[in-house]
Amino acid sequence: MAQQEVQLDRERFCLDLLKDPVATVCGHSYCKSCINSHWDNGEERGRYSCPQCRQTFTPRPVLEKNTMLADLVEELKKTGLQAAPADHCYAGPEDVACDVCTGRKLKAIKSCLNCMASYCEKHLQPHLQSAALKKHKLVEPSEKLQENICSRHDEVMKMFCRTDQQCICYLCSVEEHKDHDTVSAAAERTERQRELGLRRQTIQQRVQDTEKDMKLLQQEEEAINGSADKAVEDSERIIIALIRLLEKRSSDVKQQIRSQQETEVSRVRELQERLEQEITELKMRDHELKQLSDTEDHNQFLHNYPSLSKLRICHLRNFEDVTAAVSRVRGRLQDILSETETEI
Repeated sequence: MAQQEVQLDRERFCLDLLKDPVATVCGHSYCKSCINSHWDNGEERGRYSCPQCRQTFTPRPVLEKNTMLADLVEELKKTGLQAAPADHCYAGPEDVACDVCTGRKLKAIKSCLNCMASYCEKHLQPHLQSAALKKHKLVEPSEKLQENICSRHDEVMKMFCRTDQQCICYLCSVEEHKDHDTVSAAAERTERQRELGLRRQTIQQRVQDTEKDMKLLQQEEEAINGSADKAVEDSERIIIALIRLLEKRSSDVKQQIRSQQETEVSRVRELQERLEQEITELKMRDHELKQLSDTEDHNQFLHNYPSLSKLRICHLRNFEDVTAAVSRVRGRLQDILSETETEI
C-alpha cells in the first residue's frame, strides 16, 4: 500500500523536465515550484515530508539548487529530448484510447473508419505520411467503431438496405438482403444529407420568419409603451391645466363674491344709518304726536294734525344664486368627467 502511495505521489510530480531543480535534505530532487506548492498545501503542525521517501523535516528545509541536475536538464533541452507525456495526455475512463499504444495508453486524437482503429498523435503519423493511408477516412475519436462491423460476417458495413433500413456489409447484400433495395452507405448518406439540408433550410427559414415576427412584436410593444407614456404625459398636462383653470375660476368667483359682499354690506350699512336717523325722527315725531294728543283744545288739535308718512321697506340681497350657479357648473363637470372616463 505504501509503495502505491509513493508511486501516485511520484506521478503527480514533475512529469516534464524539471524546472529550476532543487534537492531536499534526503537527496530527492523536484521542481522548486512543485515542492513548495506541495508543502504550502500540505503543511501540518510545522512538519514537512518528502513526497517520495516520506522523510519528515522540522523546521521547513531551505531548498538548495541542484546545479548538476540543472545543467543536465539544459543539455537535454538542447538535444531536443522530451520528457514523458504528462498525465493529461493519457486516456482516462471517459476518453478514447489509442489502439496501438502498449501499457498505459495515450488519448486518441483521430479514428480511422477504414482501419476501424483509433490513434494517438504518434501512431497517427503513418496515416499522415503514407500515400496509401492518406486516402483513409479520419474522423474525431469515437468509441463506437465496432458498431460499423457486421456481427455476422465480421466485415465493415459499407452498404445500406433501404428495404430494412439498416447498414449491412457487402456479403449481406448478396445473401439475406439479395433481393432488397440496397445502395452504398455513402450514396444513402448523400441522399439523406440532401434531405437533411432541405429540412435545415425549412427550419432556418422558419427561424428567420419567427425572428421577424418577434421583431415586429417587440416594435409593437415599444410603440404601445411609447403611446401610453405620451398619453399619461399629455393627460397629466391637460388635467394640471384644468386644475389651474378651476383654481383661477374659483379665485375669480371668490373675488367677485367678496367684491359684491363689500358693495352690499356698504349699501346695508348706509341703509342702517338712514333707518337709525329715521327712527330718531320718528321718535321725535311720536313725541310731538303725543303732545298733540294731549291737547285739550279741539281746534288746535285739528289744525296741527299731521299727514302720516309711509315707511319704505328695503329687501336685502343674498348670494344664494351664486351658490346655485356654482353647483350647476359642478354637475356639468361631473357629467363630462363620467363621459370621458367611459371613452378612456
